[in-house]
Amino acid sequence: MAQPSFWDDIEKSQEMVAELKSIRAILKPLEEAIKQLEDIDAMVELAEEEPSLADGVPDALNKLEKLVEDLEIKALLNGPHDNCNAIVSINARDGGTDAHDWAEMLLRMYINWAKAHDYEVEVLDRIDNDVAGINSATIAIRGPMAYGYLKGETGIHRLIRISPFNAEGKRQTSFAAVDVSPEIKNEAEIEIREEDIREDVFRASGPGGQHVNKTSSAVRLTHLPTGIVVACQSERSQHQNRAMAMRMLRAKLARLEEEKREAEMAAKYEAAPKVGFGSQIRSYFQHPEQRIKDARTGYTETSFQSVMDGEIQGFLDAYLRWKVAEDTARMKAAGGVSKN
Repeated sequence: MAQPSFWDDIEKSQEMVAELKSIRAILKPLEEAIKQLEDIDAMVELAEEEPSLADGVPDALNKLEKLVEDLEIKALLNGPHDNCNAIVSINARDGGTDAHDWAEMLLRMYINWAKAHDYEVEVLDRIDNDVAGINSATIAIRGPMAYGYLKGETGIHRLIRISPFNAEGKRQTSFAAVDVSPEIKNEAEIEIREEDIREDVFRASGPGGQHVNKTSSAVRLTHLPTGIVVACQSERSQHQNRAMAMRMLRAKLARLEEEKREAEMAAKYEAAPKVGFGSQIRSYFQHPEQRIKDARTGYTETSFQSVMDGEIQGFLDAYLRWKVAEDTARMKAAGGVSKN
């Protein structure tokens, strides 16, 4: 990176910077944990001569324990695409206007989580609803192991609350679908044939459809063999939007391949996979009491607003632990636990 020619190839340079961030995300807390352990050893040794110094040991141990727990979570991010950026798509489902509002609330939740963890966020596509909220939106979250952390968010998210759009103040149940895919930059890894793609162009629109471009710069791609549809209108030129749409399509196909591998593994051990785009994974209760519960892990939070503000790390960590436990239990039941 110190070479004068480093930034000659911007795309390659950015990939290397991202790789460095991923390495530092592991090494920095590891080095800090080692340093804290050495400090605790020194404190214990000094406390033998001066007992009052022992008072600070419990707090130091608690800090070290938190660091080690974070490292244990990072050790679980060992999937083939876990170190990739994430492409997150949110679609309103059943629930009328409330569902569109709920989809926008989830969009805000993920953006807040990303910003709190110093990840970059780019809005790739957004279709606003005429009344409130959004019909759908797709964002890219870029940073160390973004996909590894967020991959468990794929599925149906259910909201139960007193509807702000109902004059009678009735309780409303709304649904939104979230799909998380890895952003694949290596074209050779996921090959897409041009004859398998149908391309449509249209005029990009801003929030609420108030701004319409004079040229048809937005691009929609349909992958004919799978029926996957992606669209991008965030860039100014049609060429840039097509390039980003191809990335989005490659991400969806990579996710599809990952789901196939999981299904094959589950079939091998005679168990049905318990995750997926069509599965209800989490319920958010705002009425009669505030409670957010994950249907897979059982992990629960009681502060609705905190979760909506992006404090979802507890759910992400719980999913990673649950997934490892599920896979291990499945293999043990089939007598197929490997030494690895």
